Amino acid sequence: MEINEKELKHLEKVGDVVDTLIDLMLNYRQSGHPGGSRSKMHMFVTLMLSGFLHYDIRYPEKRFSDRFILGAGHTIPLVYATLAVLNGALQKKYEETHDEKFKLRREFALLPEDLLGFRRNKGLSGHAEFEGKTLFLKFNTGPSGHGITAAAGEAIALKRAGLDKVKVVVIEGDAGLTPGGFHETANSAWGLGLDNLFFLVDWNNYGIDDHPVSETVYGTPKEWLGCHGWRVIGTENGNDFREVLRTEAELFDEKNIQPNVPNVAYFKTRKGRGYLKYDNASHGAPHKMNSELFWETKKEFQEKYGIKFYGFGEPAPKTQEEIYKQFKENIDIAMSVIYSDSELLDFIANRLIEIAKTVPEEVSTFELGGENPLMDNALYDYKNYPKDLYFEPGSHAANREAFSKWGAWVNAYVGKKYGRPLFIAMSADLADSTQISGFAKPYGDFPGFGWYDKSRNKKGVLLPQEITEFVNSGISVGIASVNFAEDPFKEFNGFYTASSTYGSFAYLKYGMMRLFSQLAQDCQLKVGKTIWVMGHSGPETADDSRTHFGIFAPGVRDLFPQGHIIDLVPWEANEVPVLLGKALSLEASIIALVLTRPAIPIPDREAMGLASYFEAAHGAYILKDFDPGLEPMGTVIVQGTSSTLSVVKVIPQLREAKLNVRIVSAPSYELFRREPQEYRDKVLPWKLWHDSMVITNESIKLMYHWIANPIVKEYSLSSDWDNRWRTGGTVDEVVEEAHLDPRHVFEGIERFVRDREKRLSRIAEIVK
Repeated sequence: MEINEKELKHLEKVGDVVDTLIDLMLNYRQSGHPGGSRSKMHMFVTLMLSGFLHYDIRYPEKRFSDRFILGAGHTIPLVYATLAVLNGALQKKYEETHDEKFKLRREFALLPEDLLGFRRNKGLSGHAEFEGKTLFLKFNTGPSGHGITAAAGEAIALKRAGLDKVKVVVIEGDAGLTPGGFHETANSAWGLGLDNLFFLVDWNNYGIDDHPVSETVYGTPKEWLGCHGWRVIGTENGNDFREVLRTEAELFDEKNIQPNVPNVAYFKTRKGRGYLKYDNASHGAPHKMNSELFWETKKEFQEKYGIKFYGFGEPAPKTQEEIYKQFKENIDIAMSVIYSDSELLDFIANRLIEIAKTVPEEVSTFELGGENPLMDNALYDYKNYPKDLYFEPGSHAANREAFSKWGAWVNAYVGKKYGRPLFIAMSADLADSTQISGFAKPYGDFPGFGWYDKSRNKKGVLLPQEITEFVNSGISVGIASVNFAEDPFKEFNGFYTASSTYGSFAYLKYGMMRLFSQLAQDCQLKVGKTIWVMGHSGPETADDSRTHFGIFAPGVRDLFPQGHIIDLVPWEANEVPVLLGKALSLEASIIALVLTRPAIPIPDREAMGLASYFEAAHGAYILKDFDPGLEPMGTVIVQGTSSTLSVVKVIPQLREAKLNVRIVSAPSYELFRREPQEYRDKVLPWKLWHDSMVITNESIKLMYHWIANPIVKEYSLSSDWDNRWRTGGTVDEVVEEAHLDPRHVFEGIERFVRDREKRLSRIAEIVK
């Protein structure tokens, strides 16, 4: 490409100020990551001012803008400094002209004075976050190998919405390409044909430790990504604007983009460039405040631009107030280099407006432009779902079958009425096994959307994935973070997601769910929902033995703040649609659905005097109440498939033995917690809650919400009753080993009732 020499000079000057602001931030805060922030400066400043990235810095929420994810989230000082320069220039131009096109919204514009709050509470975060003044960033990043997985999700969301030309751009370091998440992402991006995904890789050869990356990882970026089928280009001079501009121009040139092939450009750099502290030593350790070395890094800038920093060459101020004052003065001095150059100021401000115009208001191929299906109450009205979503009493069905039928119905309903799917689903090579494949299957006269195929079926909703639990969770939450609503501050319009694996492998998905939960909490834009399917859970996965049991691992669903995730543990198939319908109607972005594998008999609830499965929507309900005419003898709180099935089987025996207990089915503490106090007191009044036992097919540790006191736990039954891993065998054999078969359940309840007086007296002793 032909290089505009004047623009090149402008980029260099902007880069000098960005470098300086990075150094000032870290100097006065004494925290942060200088090395990677400086080494990536050329590629990022070029990206922001070249026009290759289509965005509107004034309105980062625009639905058709390109997405930017800082995979190397620790290098956030670079983004803060760059946004401060660019927004500062716009603000200055607005003050001079009062032209509305330069006007910023203060609550969403990061200005130079905001740098004073770097790594301060209520200020600028230490890693990249998608909120407030950094809505430009499109995911929360920082943990290595995490953000890149969400980028793949955002790219497939855009393609599935008919926005193939809208890009997702990621900046990552070479060490950030070593975690497993990268390899899963690289494979998935090729398999899904994400030609709208672009990586800019900072190849600086160092992470945190002393050894260079080249001593632990074979090859170069050409091999790292080329072997996964990506288009790879790059430059050996990644700290030279001319070379960087040429490389990015080649990367983003539509003539060079190959159909269904992801893209990457590498930039060989020096970590810590210009900081007088290099390679891994520059990773996360700034110079001591106002040290001789720090001031040495500022000499060249002073001489080049004829300015002098406040306190130059002097030791650090002694009080926090003096530090703050010097910090602010020196930010202003650095920015004066921009403000005093009218030609540069005009270039930045006008270029940003030109770039903003590249974001279209409408796209003819956009497929989600109609009425928002999420406003349709039929999606949540489980009592009026089609009758065939529920199984007849006496039939046999697994919970996963109900999930499959519900998934087929929900996408068919939305597909017929709104011309689009609601859910995009994926599994770790377990689509039919966990029956998440239902989302793609026919329902009624609707043919189903089918498997997604990058060449043959781009309308598909079931993504073909291998054994990639980690990236599946990243893709799921990445998709759910893309909001196509005209006003994303008020509503979400996009895709919901579902992803599955064994419950015993649920921990592999936790990292990205955790970041998504944080994002959903604080991002001003509405985000969607994801269903985290913990399939084949409990000792019911007996045939696969304990390597595949989901007894403890599904407990990762509890590692979130209250209200951020809704737990759903249906015991029989007819509870599945009820719980999903209810959960989807509530304000929580993550739904953890725990499913078991074997088919069980569907109970005739009416004939047995049991409450309707519709009652499951309350999170806890009285499955069987105390029999009238007999003294109440305690409450049994039960959760899980085999555990509840055994309890139901022994009800006649309990009645015959006059063991008069209330049985409370507890499929979701989060749903129960949201019920009115009046309802909660009806089902589990505090007095009865203390006079209870728990029965669960999972670990007793996972039932802590339901355990009112230590005596309750002592009398409870769970798969880990003897603090040992279960073994394997048939379902009946392992359920018996777990002491959840009817005999052990009856004996446990009998002991609980027999010892009632002793139990209650011990409880009374506790509070004396």
